Amino acid sequence: MNYSIQETCRMSDSIEIDTSRYPSARKDETVVDDYHGIKISDPYRYMEDPDAKETQLFVDELNTVSEPFLAAAPNREDMRKTLTELWDYEKFGCYSRRGGVYYHYFNSGLQNQYVYFQSKSYTEQGKVFFDPNQLSAEGTTSISGTCWTEDGSIWAYGLSEKGSDWVTVKFRTASRDDLSDVIPGVKHSSLAWAHDNSGLFYCKYPDHKSATEGTSVEKHEFHSLYFHKLGTDSKDDVLVYDRRDQPDYMLGGEVTHDGRYLIIDVSRGCDPYNMLYYYDLAAVDNKITGRIEPIPLFDKLDAKYDFIENDGHHFIFKTNKDAPMFKLVKVDISKPQDKWIEMIPENPRAKLDFILPVAEDKMMVCYLEDVKDQLYVHDFHTGERLYQIPLSIGTISGISGKRDRTELFFGFESHLVPFILYRLDFQTVAGTKNAPNVEEIRRINIRGLDAKDFKEEQVFYESKDGTKVPMFIISRADMQKNGENGVILNGYGGFNIANTPTFSVSRLMFIKHFSSIIAVANIRGGSEYGEKWHEGGMKFNKQNVFDDFIAGAEFLIKHKYTSTSKLAIQGGSNGGLLMGAVSQQRPELFGAVINRVGVLDMLRFHKFTVGFAWCPEFGNPDVKEEFHYIYKYSPLHNIQFPENGQWPSTLLMSADHDDRVVPSHTLKYTAALYEKAKQHPQQRNPLLARIEVKAGHGAGKPTSKLIIEVVDIYSFLQRVLKLIWRP
Repeated sequence: MNYSIQETCRMSDSIEIDTSRYPSARKDETVVDDYHGIKISDPYRYMEDPDAKETQLFVDELNTVSEPFLAAAPNREDMRKTLTELWDYEKFGCYSRRGGVYYHYFNSGLQNQYVYFQSKSYTEQGKVFFDPNQLSAEGTTSISGTCWTEDGSIWAYGLSEKGSDWVTVKFRTASRDDLSDVIPGVKHSSLAWAHDNSGLFYCKYPDHKSATEGTSVEKHEFHSLYFHKLGTDSKDDVLVYDRRDQPDYMLGGEVTHDGRYLIIDVSRGCDPYNMLYYYDLAAVDNKITGRIEPIPLFDKLDAKYDFIENDGHHFIFKTNKDAPMFKLVKVDISKPQDKWIEMIPENPRAKLDFILPVAEDKMMVCYLEDVKDQLYVHDFHTGERLYQIPLSIGTISGISGKRDRTELFFGFESHLVPFILYRLDFQTVAGTKNAPNVEEIRRINIRGLDAKDFKEEQVFYESKDGTKVPMFIISRADMQKNGENGVILNGYGGFNIANTPTFSVSRLMFIKHFSSIIAVANIRGGSEYGEKWHEGGMKFNKQNVFDDFIAGAEFLIKHKYTSTSKLAIQGGSNGGLLMGAVSQQRPELFGAVINRVGVLDMLRFHKFTVGFAWCPEFGNPDVKEEFHYIYKYSPLHNIQFPENGQWPSTLLMSADHDDRVVPSHTLKYTAALYEKAKQHPQQRNPLLARIEVKAGHGAGKPTSKLIIEVVDIYSFLQRVLKLIWRP
């Protein structure tokens, strides 16, 4: 391949940073903890206070190093301009019908937040119903959680500021009149209306004392279910249910489609198992005046139980009880001792993902089959499969329908397909087993990107213990396996979350203009193959996650998709833990590491905000056996530079308003990394930290900030991987 003189000069630009340029954070040697007889120093603990002046000064010092490095990327302005142009396309959400009116989210292109539209027909754009862009000049106020009354007359919606998980719930009528009711301090909450529109069930942490603006790191306890009576002050809201015997339990509430029962979900944080209770609202005429005594349905914490629907006292659940890939069962709550009726048995080769009742006698049933969504229609009463809705390789990105309506909408996307909105009308085939026509309502096309210019493949590689792991590889159609391609390998591997095919305009820009590759490894810890796949990557099996990811990197190198010097890895949150762990276990394997809002202090993650909820996934450092396993891989506590090599070029990213993975994870890790780097004179690969202000964990981030963040990541990768921009 022939390069111009200018391109060759750009590739040879030095990226080296002398370790003396990195800020040295103050060490407090007096902070030492005793973990089951092992003394462990924590000299940067003061950084756990994000509002402390010393912490904020360190943030400024970090950005002073990273900002000029990122700004020096030779094609930074080309990236910004091209990405902005590509991002400027119409984006639609899935339609839903409420009270005879249609609603959908829409973004004209570069709006910071999606706008909620109302229309009389699904063929019309309609008029603006609610525009969150009007609420803050920087677009940092986002919608977080919504719920309509059953008759579609009142909309409850949550607002989040600056990416915080804290939410303020407000209310608006279908005629766009704002109600005076306001519920502040809501967090990790479901929303559910009583069907007489008298009020709303929601959850909060009543004992939380700090301000709810995002920088508080106070540990959350006693998640509780409340009822807000419409037209009253939220200070008078009624405590409906809590578990004072278990401070770390998390709750959720929903009301059955007939309005009769309140279903209460109880879980130990992110534990894959849960408990379910029910309460007869009809018996009290929806009058909630105090604590209730719900009746247990499943209270053993022995499996996952998801309520789907009810026919009177016959309840339908999706569960993995004795079925790791899930099954659908029916239970008569009036005769709980009776044997379950199995409606859809477990399919050992495909995970039962979700079920949506529709058109009285039908169910939409989605399976995850080798990390690809497949959609089927089943009989609601018998569970019999009737037919399949044909889809290509991709993901159902939104679905809307109700049991008492024949109309259904669903969205579809993939790595190469931005979004397609489909409509089904079962009224056209009422009373038959024939499939309705699949009507295409919207198809998004993007100027400057043609799917034919790209290709996608799914490979299966072997992990360290012989497990076959799937991986998607997306590239230019003319990609050659010559070992010279830039690659970003993405991974997550935890919390029962599957990394399914989704569209990203920024990824395709990277592929197209840098002649590079995006790879997505579907490693253990996710839900790609049911609960066994999840359990294979949690707690004492967490090393499998790291081994799976490392094996994916080795596969890409062995099969000449790339080479070590051209291979970047990227992950966020739990995926940031993955980045930290594999960086220290195989530093020679990667050319670059992008670590976004990572969980990096595995000995104190459970001390802040909702962190204790992660103990079922990671283990609890306060438990001796679990501590010893966690301590072996905790990124903060295992930084060791290779004796005759370097730490890979690394970009650490966090945000000052992240109240999920608090910023101290990244700050303490960076301080420790710099401390070690200064003791390792041959380290020249850049080690940078980019700390964003007025931002949170990622949800609700405005478009303007998203574009800047992506440009920063690609600017870093262009420099450290020596990538050539092709117009």
